[in-house]
Amino acid sequence: MTRATLADVLQPALRGGYAVAGLVCLGWEDARAYVVAAEEENCPVILLIGPGCRAHTPLHVLGAMYGHLAERSQVPVVTLLDHGASAEECRAALEAGFTSVMYDGSALPFAENAARTAAIAEMAHDLGASCEGEIGFVGYAEGAASTGTDPDEAAEFAARTGVDALAVSVGNTHLSPDQSRPVNTEKLAQIAEQTDVPLVIHGGSGVPAYQRQNLARHTPVCKFNIGTELRQVFGQALRQKLAADPENFDRIDILSATHDPLVSAARKVMRNLGPAR
Repeated sequence: MTRATLADVLQPALRGGYAVAGLVCLGWEDARAYVVAAEEENCPVILLIGPGCRAHTPLHVLGAMYGHLAERSQVPVVTLLDHGASAEECRAALEAGFTSVMYDGSALPFAENAARTAAIAEMAHDLGASCEGEIGFVGYAEGAASTGTDPDEAAEFAARTGVDALAVSVGNTHLSPDQSRPVNTEKLAQIAEQTDVPLVIHGGSGVPAYQRQNLARHTPVCKFNIGTELRQVFGQALRQKLAADPENFDRIDILSATHDPLVSAARKVMRNLGPAR
C-alpha cells in the first residue's frame, strides 16, 4: 500500500459515516504499534508528528522512518506534520516525504490565519499532498484556554483556504488526562451546517469514548487526534517492565514491552471510531 494523504482517507470517512484515528507519535515504537493496530483492524491510520517529536528527532529522519512504515503497510497510512508553525516548516516536511501537513494559525487574527493557510494548502496540493487548517484556538488542560470556533468564520475560512480538513474548537482541549471534556454538540452542529469539509477534533483523549463514536457516525467529524491516552498506556507498560525487572538495562527489550499494550489500546480507539458493525 502506498502512502496516503488526508484527502485519501477522510473523504471516504465523510461519505461512510466514520472517523479515522490521528495518533500522536513520539518515536519508532509507538508508530510501529499503531500501524500494526491499523492492519489488524483493517482500517487507515494517520500518524501525527507534532512539535515535541520534531524537537527530539530531525524532520528528514522522521519522514524516512514513518514513510518506511507507510510504504510497507497493508492499509493506508497518512504521515502528517501536526501543528506546523510556518510555510517553511510545512514545505520541509513535504520535501522529507510527509503526505500531509497541518498548519496551525489558530492564534492569529482571522484574515492572517486564512491567508497563510490558503498559501500552504495551495503548496501542498501542488505537491500532491493534503492540508489541514485550524480555526478557533484549542487550549490546553494545564495551559492557555480555548477561544472557540465561530460557525460563520469556519465557513468563510473553509471557503477561502481550500483545506482538506478543518480543526475546530468546540470544548475539546489538548493534553486532558481523562475523558472529562465532552464536545459542545450544539456549536459543532452549527459549524457542520455551514461547511462541507471533514472536521477534526484535536485533544480527542479528553472526549468521552461514547461521544467520539457518536460524532464519528453522525456528524462530519472524520478525524480525532489521540495522544495522551496512548502515552499513558506506553508509560504504564514501561513502568511495569522496569519494576518487574529492575536489573534489565537492555533498551530494546525494555521498550519492546510497550508494543502489545499499545497495539491493543490503539485497536480499541480505531474500532470505536469505525463504521457500525
